[in-house]
Amino acid sequence: MRYLLILIAAGLVAASATMAKAAAGDPVQVELSQGEGRLRAVLYRPDGDGPFPAIVGLHACGGLNNRTGVMATRYNDWGRRLANAGFAVIYPDSYGSRGLANQCGISRRSVRSDRERVADANVARLWLQAQPWVAADRVSLLGWSSGGVTTLWAVRARTSVKDGKDFRSAVALYPGCRRLGVAAWSARVPTLILIGRSDDQTSAAACEQMVAGARGRSARVAIQVYPGAYHDFDHPNRAIQVRTGYAFSVDGTGRVHSGTNPHARADALKRVPEWLLR
Repeated sequence: MRYLLILIAAGLVAASATMAKAAAGDPVQVELSQGEGRLRAVLYRPDGDGPFPAIVGLHACGGLNNRTGVMATRYNDWGRRLANAGFAVIYPDSYGSRGLANQCGISRRSVRSDRERVADANVARLWLQAQPWVAADRVSLLGWSSGGVTTLWAVRARTSVKDGKDFRSAVALYPGCRRLGVAAWSARVPTLILIGRSDDQTSAAACEQMVAGARGRSARVAIQVYPGAYHDFDHPNRAIQVRTGYAFSVDGTGRVHSGTNPHARADALKRVPEWLLR
């Protein structure tokens, strides 16, 4: 693993050459070296010279782009908002870079939340830390759903960062916590979990149990549970809808609710940057 990360770090300068200058908050396509392959990513950068605090954003099982190949609305909205708040944000495309589409209906995924996607998060961290306009000691993680699961694995206390500076903090929005709870998860950096009480794709109760179990043997961990909120509560404009065919759901049917909760969204938009600026 250390040898792989050395190879990744050696390719960071080449990756930066693919980045075009854009207006503040506009997305820019970048490519990151990952061993013998390339990891595509989208970057949002504030105006100015920095150094800026930075965020590695990890997409959910639907992928970084929508069905038409355009950046998904949720990630674009967050990217622009966080860039306007002074953060550089990079979204590694874990699925598209490997020729994969939506993975929500697949239970045994070839790109696993606790392995390949953790590696992607660290590649993106190292790339950010090599940029002169990034504060290398202020790179944090932000993940949604399965990307939130990766976030929790990436900051797990039983693992460590051997190359570059560690993530400063982390936020996971509606992650699945059952397996992590069984694995006696705890965090090595301050970690915030945001989830809806009515979420039927991932269980708020399981996350509460996981957080309770981590007390006394973890870095600061906090959880905010929003009454009446479903999965994807932070989406800018999604009416509540029922979706089917999901590989993972609380009741095992694959039938889940998804949609915006205005109160939870407003609180998350305020709470996330405050947590990451600590």
